[in-house]
Amino acid sequence: MPGRRFGVITSGVVFAVISLGGCGGSSHDAHGSHSPSPEVATQSAPVVQGGAPGEAAATISPSAAATDPWTQTDADFVTMMIPHHAQALEMTRLAREHGVHPEVVSLAKRIESAQGPEIVAMSGWLDTRGLRVPRASDPARTMAGMLTPAQLSDLGKARGDEFDRLFLTGMIQHHQGALEMAEPMASKGSDALAIEMAMDVEATQSVEIDIMEKLLAEL
Repeated sequence: MPGRRFGVITSGVVFAVISLGGCGGSSHDAHGSHSPSPEVATQSAPVVQGGAPGEAAATISPSAAATDPWTQTDADFVTMMIPHHAQALEMTRLAREHGVHPEVVSLAKRIESAQGPEIVAMSGWLDTRGLRVPRASDPARTMAGMLTPAQLSDLGKARGDEFDRLFLTGMIQHHQGALEMAEPMASKGSDALAIEMAMDVEATQSVEIDIMEKLLAEL
């Protein structure tokens, strides 16, 4: 990826710790009927603020976490990443149903377990700051790495080794787009929580790209 990366994730930045598992669903949220509503996300999700080295983390309310000034760069990143993650979850659902290689299926579950809660955290970030949370019914926006309808159709029809190859190549494209979207946050982001989210995307998805490239070479 051109430009500089964020580096390691710092422990002192606030980050939302949210589980999709006990939340009620809303058919209008970013990834369909399984997504908690923004109201649920902001009311029920604890926010954990990391302490200094050797100190315990503290749990604070979402409203107390929204203290850093935010820029349009922060808002654009969080807003666009929600439908971007939602498409990744659609791809992982197909992988769980049609993937053949055990490591491909395992990777799909890993991506799902990371990006599902991130959607909830990002929805909470927007809602807490009075910004609109994107919904699945919104018109599609041009975002880096997003698969085209034709690519998604081909993936949904594929089976066997062909599916695994299309899934890996498509998800590599998707992850590379996410890294491209996260990069401006290093120099233009302002809100600590939004920057932490971007850093987490960069760190996690860089590793997953390496894993997928190795798997693709083995097929």
